[in-house]
Amino acid sequence: MSESTAVLVGRKPVMNYVLACLTLFQESGVDEISIKARGRAISTAIDVAEILRRRFMSDVKVKDIKIGTDQIERAEGGGMSNVSSIEVILSK
Repeated sequence: MSESTAVLVGRKPVMNYVLACLTLFQESGVDEISIKARGRAISTAIDVAEILRRRFMSDVKVKDIKIGTDQIERAEGGGMSNVSSIEVILSK
């Protein structure tokens, strides 16, 4: 059975997340990585997956892509807000 680990993408530069994924694949011996992001970070998550696949690890394949909507509470004024989310699962 393969072990899965998540990398949560936020506001840091793309290469920080690529390095995190590389470290997990190579040093931790993980077979599967899940790259997760919400909102504006979705494009960064896609960039991370593509840079990892095309420039660093050509043997890594996209196993699955899950998209969805999360409801989060607004910081000011209360109420709920819908935020898109994505999960890209990469495997060796």
